[in-house]
Amino acid sequence: MEWHITDAESLRVIDTEIGEHSFSPSEYEIVRRIIYATADFEYKSLIRFSDQALQGGAAALAARSTIVVDVPMVQVGITPIIQSTFANPVYCSMDAHTRPQREKTRVAWGIETLAKRYPEGIFVIGQAQTALVELVKLIEAEEIKPALVIGTPAGFLGVDEAVKRLKDSLVPHIRIEGRKGSAVVAAAIVNGLVDLAWQAYGKDSRMI
Repeated sequence: MEWHITDAESLRVIDTEIGEHSFSPSEYEIVRRIIYATADFEYKSLIRFSDQALQGGAAALAARSTIVVDVPMVQVGITPIIQSTFANPVYCSMDAHTRPQREKTRVAWGIETLAKRYPEGIFVIGQAQTALVELVKLIEAEEIKPALVIGTPAGFLGVDEAVKRLKDSLVPHIRIEGRKGSAVVAAAIVNGLVDLAWQAYGKDSRMI
């Protein structure tokens, strides 16, 4: 991401106000990206990183793993930086061709379809709680083994249970605890991770 001077000043304010923390440098970069995108410092205490989440996610990006997102807002938010770096394919569950069903939402059916097509991809669930529930079901059934799951859906009914199941799945993931979350948060996490991966793997990764 190319930063303007106002962006740098905003990040300086975040660095000043965030206070003490126990994040690694890479984790902190993700955290301040979220705060920059939302102006909400509470995310400092809500975000969780599983073991090897950032390392595995960066490696998957460099390997050009397919990225599957739940809603167009996430796709729009991450596509520019993806296109200018690793050029991973990005698919949205809302665009997946599925038969109309009453048992599941359109986004849940789309996630199931794409997950079975790209079982080792990177999955970004920024808004749809039903998509996260469906994804976790497939993980628990050992039908898929994602390289990384980013789960940040907001919700009031059942979102805590879905996030807990993601935590217990042992799949590398980045999650938001509690009711808060949004597609904006998910996009900020992805964009921060892409920048970190690009620094680690560099332009030479285009030749892999």
